[in-house]
Amino acid sequence: MGNKIIFKNTCFLFVFTLLIVSLMASVGCGPKAPEKPVVIGMGTWDTQKFMSDVVGYIVEHGYGYQVEYPTAKNVFIIEAIQLGDIDVHMEVAERSLKEPLQKLLDSGQGEIVGISFPGTWQGWLVPTYIIEGDPERGIEASAPDLKSVYDMPKYWELFQDPEDQSKGRFYSCIPGWQCEKTNDHKIEAYGLDEYYNVFYPGSDAALASSLVSAYKKGEPWFGYYWSPTWILAKVNMTPLEEPAFDEALWTEEADYACEYPLDENVIVTNISLRDRAPEVVQFLENFSLSTEQINEALLYMKDNEAESTEAALWFLQNYEGVWSEWVPSNIAENVKSTLSAQP
Repeated sequence: MGNKIIFKNTCFLFVFTLLIVSLMASVGCGPKAPEKPVVIGMGTWDTQKFMSDVVGYIVEHGYGYQVEYPTAKNVFIIEAIQLGDIDVHMEVAERSLKEPLQKLLDSGQGEIVGISFPGTWQGWLVPTYIIEGDPERGIEASAPDLKSVYDMPKYWELFQDPEDQSKGRFYSCIPGWQCEKTNDHKIEAYGLDEYYNVFYPGSDAALASSLVSAYKKGEPWFGYYWSPTWILAKVNMTPLEEPAFDEALWTEEADYACEYPLDENVIVTNISLRDRAPEVVQFLENFSLSTEQINEALLYMKDNEAESTEAALWFLQNYEGVWSEWVPSNIAENVKSTLSAQP
């Protein structure tokens, strides 16, 4: 009888001890994070870095995954997804990267799960005050009926080239970029080579400087730019109308005589992520930013000399109504609780 009591007490103490140890472990360590991290390929350009940091913060602090950010060039990230070394690429331009993207999809190792933002826009612009004026700055509209590239011949004097007053000036793309050649053809296609000299800024910074400088002075400016970019969040520009994009016209022989095509930017993942972290894939399927929101983030980085990680925090703190729609409410609460601890 005594031995039975001792045996029962010993079993009770053993079970009780296991229970206490288990409770202590759960309290002390919290829920165990997944062993394999989510690997987000970090590109070398600001839009991709900004989106990668936004996603990484939510994946880490909302869903509890460890996140890694190996840096690589664009095509190398796609190749690494095919090899299974990277899980996510946040910005793959479908048109520009058609061949490596299709190779990944054909391999069965990658999939497109969403669109990060509507598309990279390229085109020809003038300051909006040229058409509408700017009463706050005392600027009157100098070309109120200007709408399309075909209106530009009659306005060449307004955009007069300071180095050749017999023609206007068109600020083109950066030498060596594909758009340099494209713009050369388009100028001829629209018959503007008779009225405008093509000016080639030596760098992205020089092109941006020419635009911002003219804008600050309220002067005319006619040229090429693209979006998303911090420039178009800082200045109010109006794109000139061109013939609608047509594949038949988008050739060198046809002088690219139509508007630039939008290059859709898609989110690409390794297929293993859907099995390993289906909730993360669902989040990426919901992810969506407007071009204006990305422009604002790029402008924040420019004005504050901020890194993409800082811009991501700024976005998450100031655009809760946007990103909270991408995730379940409990995940959003996890993210908000960590954001509240940020300075």
